[in-house]
Amino acid sequence: MTAATPARLPAHVRTYLVGGAVRDALLGLPPGDRDFVVVGATVADMLAAGFRQVGRDFPVFLHPVSGEEYALARTERKSGRGYTGFVVHADPSVTLEDDLRRRDFTINAIARAEDGTLVDPFGGVRDLEARVLRHVSEAFVEDPLRVLRAARFMARLAPLGFSLAPETLALMRQMAASGELAALVPERVWQELAKALRSAAPAAFLRTLRAADALRAVLPEVDALYGVPQRAEYHPEVDTGLHQELVCDMAAHLAPGDDLVGFAALCHDLGKALTPADVLPRHLMHEQRGVAPTNALCQRLKVPNEHRELAVLACREHLNVHRLRELKPATVHDLIARCDGFRKPARIERLATVCEADARGRAGHADTDYPQAALLRRLHAAALAVRGEAIAAQGVTGPAFGQALRRARIAAIAAASAPEQA
Repeated sequence: MTAATPARLPAHVRTYLVGGAVRDALLGLPPGDRDFVVVGATVADMLAAGFRQVGRDFPVFLHPVSGEEYALARTERKSGRGYTGFVVHADPSVTLEDDLRRRDFTINAIARAEDGTLVDPFGGVRDLEARVLRHVSEAFVEDPLRVLRAARFMARLAPLGFSLAPETLALMRQMAASGELAALVPERVWQELAKALRSAAPAAFLRTLRAADALRAVLPEVDALYGVPQRAEYHPEVDTGLHQELVCDMAAHLAPGDDLVGFAALCHDLGKALTPADVLPRHLMHEQRGVAPTNALCQRLKVPNEHRELAVLACREHLNVHRLRELKPATVHDLIARCDGFRKPARIERLATVCEADARGRAGHADTDYPQAALLRRLHAAALAVRGEAIAAQGVTGPAFGQALRRARIAAIAAASAPEQA
């Protein structure tokens, strides 16, 4: 089960596979990274066996052959505010059960011995079979990041039929009410959000946080969408928050594992929360209104620039893509140019996907055809096929070159549009 090491650990030392690798194997999911816990060893034992120490806050080692992580069994004790305020204790006296007790969920607190025997002191196998996400102990409340981890696990596991244990949800509400979520480092919030967006059901992330009264603390711009009405003839789900959930899940369906598309889909309608009450349920100019909250969210969570840029474009341009068949070739060209689609072609592909997720992320519209996506890709490809070298070969330079290139691209878009317009 473990790869051989250049030197043996002492005979009394025991090594166990733990965490996600055990959980996913029991669920029949594809294997990911493997992590091991070592019971009864000292730092000196690990170094003597050829392991390389990498942990700063607690003893973690890399296997000298496989490179997999091995951590000494440890306990943690809360010592301050936030998720970093812990005192870690690791020595040969710490038992496997002590180590498993500090973990977040029972399904992550299962160990597999080298002979294949499962060690499951907290009923993780039972919860896997019952499809329940449940905290291990009351120590769950000591780490506010676990509220986000619970929501992120639900984004991954909800399609498998998992639900959140009521007592775990109660603890999450208690943590949200305490204000400790404000102590979370923005980068860690973003990491959990990005993982949720790469999951099969990101809407479960939003629903779980909202059920725990935590969405307003983590993503207030998204939380503000709930309860905002839309016109029922276009949005049978009416509630903008419910529309957002449908769009997130549709984006995950259309672009599995793509958190760029997922994040842009998450932000595309943020402006609807800012629509004046006297014009509801219409949302005139929500595209423009959405840019400011999108930028605010990105700045607060230190979202990567590539994600921010696509999110702003999706916010600003999604209605233009929806009415693409009504746009003149020059207008289509300028839309592509505003998106920097000639230098960064992948942006247009992703924008088309986000807009399709928006159109199909409505109650009763999951299977609705969205020809605008294919049309945008076709027009973009036609414009990209125009080569500047041919224009330069005619001796055109300076501002005239840019004007000639634009005219040629517009002509290519017009030609590619003809079958659609016929």
